[in-house]
Amino acid sequence: MDLGLRDAATVVVGGSRGMGLATAQCLAEEGARVAVVGRSAEDVERAVASLVDRGSPDAVGLVADARDLAQVESVFTRLGQRWGGELNSLTTTVGPNVQGTVEELSDEQWHEAVDHGALAIVHCVNAALPLLRQAEWGRIVNFSAHSTQRQTVSLVAYTAAKAMVTSISKNLSLLLAKEEILVNVVSPGTFVTPALTDWARSVGIEDDDPYRLMEAIGDHYGHPAQMPRAGLPEEIGPVAAFLASRRNSYMTGANVNVDGGSDFV
Repeated sequence: MDLGLRDAATVVVGGSRGMGLATAQCLAEEGARVAVVGRSAEDVERAVASLVDRGSPDAVGLVADARDLAQVESVFTRLGQRWGGELNSLTTTVGPNVQGTVEELSDEQWHEAVDHGALAIVHCVNAALPLLRQAEWGRIVNFSAHSTQRQTVSLVAYTAAKAMVTSISKNLSLLLAKEEILVNVVSPGTFVTPALTDWARSVGIEDDDPYRLMEAIGDHYGHPAQMPRAGLPEEIGPVAAFLASRRNSYMTGANVNVDGGSDFV
């Protein structure tokens, strides 16, 4: 299927690794110009090389912290200059790594969860909107989390921030519908990402086997998926790429679960 992305101008914030990188790689394979934004210069450099290998006609990496408004505005100013003032799609995959129950969390941890998990997305959207409005077509895809629909006491700040992302995105879909800029949410379940494997190491799991990782999620959090394994980043990239594409022409305000099966819609 041709997603209509050839030569489209696209940005993936958090696109230097994990699910963001998988999304950026799908966009590159469709012939899009792709900018990845991340905090690690080394990760960004590796990501750009992979995008060139996959056929992107213009792959660019930018190092920035999405929590910092000035850095975000600088990123989109540079991209606007590079790409003629237009942008077709913005995808945001950033999120906090804050764990603890309501009783355990400090105010600083709550601020970190909201700043990294929600306010960072607001920064990116506000900086991208002038460019999206100049383009012939525009899409916004924000990554939330399936855990907002299945609570875990130790992830309260993370899920609260991600629930904000879902709500902000729904509101944006209403705000931008008349301009035909489509806004959707992807809610991943358990995926084999650097964050998951780092957590696995902390509980004594040294391999990245998706079946073993899903078993551990069930043991520690009690919320395994209907499928017996964790997802792979390359399994969610095509979903996000479709939502970010011209081929998605009438879906907006949706929250798409990619979770290996659940009772939630």
